[in-house]
Amino acid sequence: MKPSTLILGLGNTLLTDEAVGPRVVGLMQAGDEGDGLVRYLDGGTLSFTLAGPIAECSNLIVVDAAVMGDPPGTVRAFEGEAMDRQLRRHAKSVHEVSLADLLDMARLTDSLPPRRALVGIEPGLVDWGSELTPAVEAAIPEAMDQVRALLTAWGAETPRGP
Repeated sequence: MKPSTLILGLGNTLLTDEAVGPRVVGLMQAGDEGDGLVRYLDGGTLSFTLAGPIAECSNLIVVDAAVMGDPPGTVRAFEGEAMDRQLRRHAKSVHEVSLADLLDMARLTDSLPPRRALVGIEPGLVDWGSELTPAVEAAIPEAMDQVRALLTAWGAETPRGP
């Protein structure tokens, strides 16, 4: 059976809090005991090669460090048009601009996932380093809960696990 939901973690794992997206997605994938309807993907710093996986899913959840003007570790979910506005308003990193471009490509090819959301985690530090700051590390469970809440609200498979 083909996965209907793509959970995409974005970020550079060499840049402290920028790595939170892949970290959340990796933890969720490791704990998923579901039936294969969810696909997990570490999108790194994004490339146009992700256009295919995005076009193939009905539900898209992107997990990423996002500049929102909130205290470090704040987690917020942006759905649909709110996601699009967030990406355009705060497009401070190369991969956020590219994500907006990918969503525009999906619109042009009529393959934009009907349900899409960004789970953003406010970074505290984006600098060379392999560890998340304490505030962002502490936000991981909440980010995972936000992903699960979106899946539940959409009537999609909800992964179990940590």
